Amino acid sequence: MKPNSKTNHSRGFTLLELIIVISIMAILVSIAVPNFSNAIKQSREAVLRQNLFTLRKLISEYNIDKQKRPQSLDDLKGQYFKEIPVDPMTRHADWTADQCAEDEIASPDQQDEGGICDVHSSSAQIGSDGIPYNQY
Repeated sequence: MKPNSKTNHSRGFTLLELIIVISIMAILVSIAVPNFSNAIKQSREAVLRQNLFTLRKLISEYNIDKQKRPQSLDDLKGQYFKEIPVDPMTRHADWTADQCAEDEIASPDQQDEGGICDVHSSSAQIGSDGIPYNQY
């Protein structure tokens, strides 16, 4: 007896089925990758905001404790934190420090000392909210 050729199909996928499956996978990946990239960007922005909050708080604490502004972020190392936090946008500890104007100094006897009043990211990239990171 000869096997019926119509019922003897080899098991496997046809070329058309493979193309359809690969096309669907490509569409799903093209949707997922931008969302994943956006999630990474948002997490870095959250870390940036937290680091800026911490640095500004420590500058204020230094000012209260020492009755003067820190001259650099290195003045905060040791007593206030072990290492300067890394800017998640530049991936280096290269913060931009704003120097105080004379009328922002804590007391009149510190007019010549100056010091740091604020810090910002060194990155000029634009955040997801449309504001450059160096203006956060």
